[in-house]
Amino acid sequence: MSDASSHDAPRLKVAFFGSPAFALPVLEAIRAQFEIVLVVAQPDKPVGRGLKLTPPPVAARAAELGLPLAQPVKLRRNADFEAVLRDSGADVAVTCAYGKILPASVLEIPRYGFLNTHTSLLPKYRGAAPIQWALINGERVTGTTIMQTDPGMDTGPVLLQEPLPIAPQWTSLDLSDALAGQAARLIVTALERLGRGDLPPTPQDDAAATHAPMLVKEDGFVRWTDSAQAVVNRHRGVAAWPQTTAFLGGARLKLGGLAVEEGEGPPGEVLAVDAAGLLVACAGGAVRVQTVQPETRRAQPAQVWAAAAGVGAGTRLDVWGPEQL
Repeated sequence: MSDASSHDAPRLKVAFFGSPAFALPVLEAIRAQFEIVLVVAQPDKPVGRGLKLTPPPVAARAAELGLPLAQPVKLRRNADFEAVLRDSGADVAVTCAYGKILPASVLEIPRYGFLNTHTSLLPKYRGAAPIQWALINGERVTGTTIMQTDPGMDTGPVLLQEPLPIAPQWTSLDLSDALAGQAARLIVTALERLGRGDLPPTPQDDAAATHAPMLVKEDGFVRWTDSAQAVVNRHRGVAAWPQTTAFLGGARLKLGGLAVEEGEGPPGEVLAVDAAGLLVACAGGAVRVQTVQPETRRAQPAQVWAAAAGVGAGTRLDVWGPEQL
């Protein structure tokens, strides 16, 4: 099909469901090509020490643009919101990191249903944290899936999919940026093809599904009994939240700048302290730690922290494992 045919497709009216900054490039890409008749975001939430009520980034941007905005507290059995969506005249709805499960009564309103941008190659990494778990698990490739939303958790048929290689140094912040750009490009292609009737669905293979549950703070705890590479992979995956936490005598330490290096010793043992930081042994290899942040204090070079804390070669950081939960 020629490129010119995309100009013959009807200009779809789109309802956009999204909340965090990740969704902004997708919102802007859709706005550039289609008519957005409604934006739906999470309700405003208290933020910061002053607990100032603050709109999520998508809601703030919609207000700046003068787009119709809804921020329902709940979707299930919410006749008022369903009327708002129905009255918007949306042909199709797009979700991107919206953060709520959509009930069937809402999914049925737009004539083309809901398209979701999911940051994995489904059926791998269904769930709330596909970016983080792909990194924690050491994946070298992930990608974006445009899927037709159904009442399940990322179980709907695949409409469009594209892989994305993961650079070895990327953290969850870097990968999130790359995937947001990819999702923005793919959703425009998907909507153009939908308007032409050229977006056939492909059912997912449920037997091949893996899951990516929402992170909890313990997911950021260092497992020194893992390999050095696994420790660094986890560090990359939890960079945005909850970040990397180790323990010394039960006290929590936030660690930064982790990298795999050669070294050998009992898991958790400090092998060396120098200007490059701490060298800490893992079950296989060692990890270089560049910065340490004790509780209630700012991050500092690891060598500076070690000198103040009396930490040197032979000091043993606490060995923590999930079995301690």
